[in-house]
Amino acid sequence: MTGSDGGSPAVAGGPARHIPVLCAPALAFLNVRDGGIYIDGTFGAGGYSRAILDSANCKVLGIDRDQAAIAAGAGLIERYSGRLELVQDRFSALDTIARDSGHDSVDGVVLDLGVSSMQLDDAARGFSFRNDGPLDMRMGRDGPSAADVIAQASDRDLAAIIALLGEERHARAVARAIVRERARAPIRTTLALAEIVGRVVRARPGAIHPATRTFQALRIFVNEELGEVARGLLAAERILKPGGRLVVVSFHSLEDRIVKTFLVGEASRSVSRHAPDIARNPPTFEVLTKKPVVADEQENARNPRARSAKLRAAARTEAPARKVLPAGLLPRLPDLSSIMQET
Repeated sequence: MTGSDGGSPAVAGGPARHIPVLCAPALAFLNVRDGGIYIDGTFGAGGYSRAILDSANCKVLGIDRDQAAIAAGAGLIERYSGRLELVQDRFSALDTIARDSGHDSVDGVVLDLGVSSMQLDDAARGFSFRNDGPLDMRMGRDGPSAADVIAQASDRDLAAIIALLGEERHARAVARAIVRERARAPIRTTLALAEIVGRVVRARPGAIHPATRTFQALRIFVNEELGEVARGLLAAERILKPGGRLVVVSFHSLEDRIVKTFLVGEASRSVSRHAPDIARNPPTFEVLTKKPVVADEQENARNPRARSAKLRAAARTEAPARKVLPAGLLPRLPDLSSIMQET
């Protein structure tokens, strides 16, 4: 979820200068140097890639599941003449993508999680209710849409999704209202869903729009974002060379919790003094941020979306990469494929 220094989002290769959230500390933790290879796993409008390439005579592999973002980056590819490569794919496969591009290891990986400004500001993508559009929310334009989930999921599954991923206190009431309204007519647009939620969740003066949490939950669920984050972290662990840096900017408490838990890993697992000795795996990362880095007042004033941003950074150790994700890293959610098989 990145912002720009203007009112509307900058296109990756366009004339406006796109400034991603927490760019300065991200660059500092990446420790960008000449000759280095860096992965921007969430290319978006190209803000981080541009900043990295401007910082040193290095190369960047940019990845984005959104074809529109990759197409918009054509101007940057030309500008940096061979130092930027773009690939349309999920960042959870970043290690495979890097090796396919001829890189057995890299010096840094940066991930800017969540939805981009370009996606939010395009009504046709269905991420926002500010303007009416199709209830889509798919980052990669593949798989079930938010409208599909709304049409198929049971009220119990909808309530679980909205409560966990949206942290909405009125999730059960919202789910019941959705099921009641879809029985009368399909819910296919962003404003239609926002109006349904607005009748259940009352707006308070100065508070966020009543539908904000429900929209956030559906977007995260449709794009399987939490699983993508976890798998992306494991892929970064596999491709980073010893001393390589990982920088992650998150905008959701569950995302930040996954990042924090993964980076701390087995090294800090508490063992009872009454229990038998348990062999601990050596830590795969040295955490560089004891507390998450947040935006200062100036950045928050320039870009309100920075207010919820948290940056965590770590340096790769020489320990072997883990083969599987740590147990309990991901919350238990309804299964997307199972929902789409419901009748």
